[in-house]
Amino acid sequence: MSSAPSFTASSSIDSSTDLSFDSLDLLPAVLKAVHDSGYTTPSEIQAQSIPHLLAGKDIIGQAQTGTGKTAAFALPILCNIELSLKRTQVLVLAPTRELAIQVAEAFQTYAKYLPKINIVPVYGGAPYSEQLRGLKKGAHIVVGTPGRVMDHIRKGSLNIKNLHTLVLDEADEMLRMGFIDDVEWVLEQTPDSRQIALFSATMPTVIRRIAQKYLVEPEMIKVASKTMTAATIKQRYWRVYGASKLDALTRILELEDHDAMLVFVNTKNMTLELAEQLQSRGFACEALNGDIPQNGRERIVERLKRGRLDVLIATDVVARGLDVQRISHVVNYDAPRDNESYVHRIGRTGRAGRSGDAILFVSRRETRLLKSIERTTKQAIIEMEIPSIKKINELRIQRYKKTILTTIEKLKNSKNYDIFSNLINELHEEESVDMVDIAAALAHMSNNNKSFLLNESEFKHLKEKRSFNDSFADKGPRKKRERGDRKAKEAPGLRAVPLKDMPEVSMKRFRVEVGYDHGVKPGNIVGAIANEAGLDSKMIGQIEIFDDYSVVDLPDGMPKDVFQDLQKAWVCQQQLKISMFSGAQAKSGKSWNKKGKGRKANNRAHQQRKRKAD
Repeated sequence: MSSAPSFTASSSIDSSTDLSFDSLDLLPAVLKAVHDSGYTTPSEIQAQSIPHLLAGKDIIGQAQTGTGKTAAFALPILCNIELSLKRTQVLVLAPTRELAIQVAEAFQTYAKYLPKINIVPVYGGAPYSEQLRGLKKGAHIVVGTPGRVMDHIRKGSLNIKNLHTLVLDEADEMLRMGFIDDVEWVLEQTPDSRQIALFSATMPTVIRRIAQKYLVEPEMIKVASKTMTAATIKQRYWRVYGASKLDALTRILELEDHDAMLVFVNTKNMTLELAEQLQSRGFACEALNGDIPQNGRERIVERLKRGRLDVLIATDVVARGLDVQRISHVVNYDAPRDNESYVHRIGRTGRAGRSGDAILFVSRRETRLLKSIERTTKQAIIEMEIPSIKKINELRIQRYKKTILTTIEKLKNSKNYDIFSNLINELHEEESVDMVDIAAALAHMSNNNKSFLLNESEFKHLKEKRSFNDSFADKGPRKKRERGDRKAKEAPGLRAVPLKDMPEVSMKRFRVEVGYDHGVKPGNIVGAIANEAGLDSKMIGQIEIFDDYSVVDLPDGMPKDVFQDLQKAWVCQQQLKISMFSGAQAKSGKSWNKKGKGRKANNRAHQQRKRKAD
């Protein structure tokens, strides 16, 4: 390891140069996968990083999320892998499990023509069994979060003594989430000969110190984010939860005044599944994916252009370059894999100065992605207001009336008019059935014998649900307890400590079943809760670590589904099993702030063990 390497400025590559992936000396198998993904020209971070990484040099890449940095390190790494060696040659550390999964999927995409390569994602909140099976087979590439990677190294299930390349992805985010001590611990376990690629959007002092301590004569690559969206595109997001996504999309199709709509999903199978579901609900819809022959794709796009098709469900690859003037709305049904993909997706509307609408479905765990997209695009994405049942039903009635009037006009000019009018008159005269009753029956039949108007039970799962961050954001200080209130008499140490910068946020104290005996650190707990709860780390308060459990202060009003997720989350091979903290559970321990700096505390059990050892 080099104690104080110099930072070498990378040679600048003119972004206007007509550079292609073909000129970057990638393996033919990797290059073929790149072309299959629809990419021909590398982004600036890719063009500058790939040659240095192929040559085995350390690099520092300062680039925003969404600039294509995953491919910048994944492509050269795959070219340098020795497939015959069944051992871990590459380790990628990522701050969140979502990013770890995303990076692992990117590796799989670019490695599709490399035989028998084994890429294993490891992250907290998931059982060890599947990860252990993947590691036991001999993982060439491991992508994981710092805490879970540490667990596997300590267990002996992950051996990095022969590591060839280490990637630190979004290093500043790992610092912000309290993982930096874990990152340094992992760095200390790696061989001195390994290559390091450090990527970070910013370069705080701690990240620079790590670079100076562990990287050897790194190439410094700094790329400014240039991905911007058209000002003519109105960007909004809708918080969705699980099965409610389909109903949310249905509501948008009913309520939004749109011409044609392009809906993005992340997999080929999902294009077919969602298209079938929408067709069953009466929408003119088709799937568009890479398995459809080129001539078939062209026919589908032509139908969209001619107005014979209103909704297209597509994956990123096949929609690149799609330019149909009718597309007024783009819906990100599945969140994009990165910010650059988001920009490409919504660029299918609002073209050539026309206005357009872009809607992003966001789950609780994707709040961080939403903020990242806003930083990249430099535009605010506004939360959609979910309309009331009354509003939806009013619109349904108006549109149905309009449809009836339009159909009457069309029917009068067709040969079916006489047939149907005679049939209705005969039924009216022969059976003495009122004309209004006949029309109502026909309307019911046209609605597939279903209820026409929504009711409360159908709508309740689409009502606005707030993320853990949002659930307390608007809460003011709570009313102080009156004298005599039992809970006001709790012993010191049982009450949650107010957040320093946000004293108005009401905090509660929780117990998690992991402590000193399991090797836990504050960063492990912060990272797990931030990941599982979708909670900004600044909202996580004081942490006290005891022998076999820990106590953490969290904002009051935790949603039930978040609480259940945290109960199942894993840290240091232990499930958190979170519960409310009570006086009966109190023990002595050591109190930590989120950055891991210890405060003085009386840990009796620890002192007793120390005296016995002495």
